[in-house]
Amino acid sequence: MDRTPLTQTGADALRAELTRLKKTERPRIVAAIEEARAHGDLKENAEYHAAKEEQGFNEGRIAEIEGKIGSAQIIDVTQAGAQANGRIIFGATVDLADEDSGEELTYQIVGEDEADIKQGKLSFASPIARALIGKSEGDVVDVDVPSGKRTLEIVEVRYI
Repeated sequence: MDRTPLTQTGADALRAELTRLKKTERPRIVAAIEEARAHGDLKENAEYHAAKEEQGFNEGRIAEIEGKIGSAQIIDVTQAGAQANGRIIFGATVDLADEDSGEELTYQIVGEDEADIKQGKLSFASPIARALIGKSEGDVVDVDVPSGKRTLEIVEVRYI
């Protein structure tokens, strides 16, 4: 089985979502099904069918999260960083400068399930992350992105 890298923060977020789905959402949906069932004829009971559909989605997400946690390789970024010798690895937080626009960027390289560009979290499989992994502070990388080519200077690498 392939192990999927995940930061400790990402694993904690998945576990929190799993707990919420099992302990809060599941009982709420079961109660909604029972209430809808009490209304009688199930064939034309929209509330019942909506609750059953929601139950299916909830149970599917629970199974998906359990699978992800089961196949996860949780990386402690602070520990891994000690052996990285300043190189960019999974979990590293990287400060970059776009050499063309002067824009300053900060990204953390994370697992695919944790990626959220608005929060500065890049999937390790993204073009920028793939170009950065293995590089060090002071290196300059050219990255092909959907909007064209970007030249990025690595200003600082942190393992937090």
